[in-house]
Amino acid sequence: MNYNTIFTDINAKLSSYKDDGAVASYIPELQRVLPNKFGVHLCSVEGMNYHFGDSEEKFSIQSIVKVLSLAMAFEIEEDKLWKRVGVEPSGNPFNSLVQLEYDEGIPRNPFINAGAIVISDVLVSKLENPREDFVEFVRHLSGNNQIDYCDRIAQSEKSKGYRNAALCNLMKSFGNIENNIHEVIDFYFDLCSIEMTCSELARTFLFLANYGKDPINGNQIISSSKSKRINAVMQLCGLYDEAGEFSFKVGLPGKSGVGGGIVVVHPGKYSMVVWSPRLNKKGNSNKGMRFLEEFTSYTESSIF
Repeated sequence: MNYNTIFTDINAKLSSYKDDGAVASYIPELQRVLPNKFGVHLCSVEGMNYHFGDSEEKFSIQSIVKVLSLAMAFEIEEDKLWKRVGVEPSGNPFNSLVQLEYDEGIPRNPFINAGAIVISDVLVSKLENPREDFVEFVRHLSGNNQIDYCDRIAQSEKSKGYRNAALCNLMKSFGNIENNIHEVIDFYFDLCSIEMTCSELARTFLFLANYGKDPINGNQIISSSKSKRINAVMQLCGLYDEAGEFSFKVGLPGKSGVGGGIVVVHPGKYSMVVWSPRLNKKGNSNKGMRFLEEFTSYTESSIF
């Protein structure tokens, strides 16, 4: 398919679409992003690249990073990981304290904030140099040694990170955080601060579109079985408490972030990233979701 033409056609179709979303306001640095930015990039498992709009502009990937930290922790801990975090949709906001209290400190899945904090705790325990080792993992997947944390965004998140600190403290009280809570939270904020372009992110996620193997360099990143399971969690839990709506309308495993990015994978075919900073009330990119709905309908490429 000529995806560049398809992107242009869909964008033209959405020219009258009124995006009434708003950029994330609870992280001061994210408020500075120009709200009308829009980029798309698709990488096929054959190594072809297609793009549209602001696909080469860096943005804060935020919760999209949770897929990568999960892949790293799953490879280290194997199935022991699932004793500390579940794989069920939450049905509640991504930073819910009520649900975590009810579940006695075991997060519903690795993609809500509490679950990602547990994953961060695992990496702090298991990696010799967590901050350095993780960013090297991302650089390896992306093929770009310039990928890095953004201290400005991390500090901005820390300045308003009261609820995440509360989640960490609550899980610590239930014995599900092993390390110093400040070290874990700082690491979590660093992960979320990474900035990447649509093209870099799409390249990074190719291994999940190719059953755990990087189709560009041939490296087996994770097993096919682990890739299947991570894609399943993305399908069920990747869009916060809007995952059902996303599956219904888009029909691909995906993960969003409050920086406005959404990454999707079609196993055996491609990985794709859409970036549009205006968010809906659930914290997902308004135009990004609409674009992906149009895209999978146009190309008939839902997994269902």
